[in-house]
Amino acid sequence: MAFIIILIAVGIVLILAEILLVPGVGVAGILGLVSLGGSCFYAFHEFGQTAGTIVTVVNVVLLIGLTIYVLRAKTWKKLALNTNIDSKIQFFDEKKLAVGDTGVAMTRLAPMGTVRIDGNMYEVKSLEGIINTGDEVEVAMIEDNKIYVKQVEKDF
Repeated sequence: MAFIIILIAVGIVLILAEILLVPGVGVAGILGLVSLGGSCFYAFHEFGQTAGTIVTVVNVVLLIGLTIYVLRAKTWKKLALNTNIDSKIQFFDEKKLAVGDTGVAMTRLAPMGTVRIDGNMYEVKSLEGIINTGDEVEVAMIEDNKIYVKQVEKDF
């Protein structure tokens, strides 16, 4: 009888894992159903019709209970990610910023980063590779609310 209980427990755990962890019709769900079916078969084969019927009814009740539990909205709210996106779109006045303006890289541009131009901070993209913090940059292009910069060549 302990083997039947183990098969039922393994079947329920595998089906629950299939529903919550790896959705879709996969190996865990199929193995869970095979385990539950095996518990019914084993009960009928070893203990007779009465025990087999009881195990089958228990399996059906457990599956219905599991289905009701999974379909409740509160179950999915516990599993859902509840974070808010609080980032902002960068808006800048294109009249204040023009191609050729220079500034200093405040973060490493690999290729995205922050640059200070005329006392204002802008999120920019490097046109040519990585630009290190503190390097002087020049606005190369402004396109679709995006600022592209290149490193200013240093004369020695």
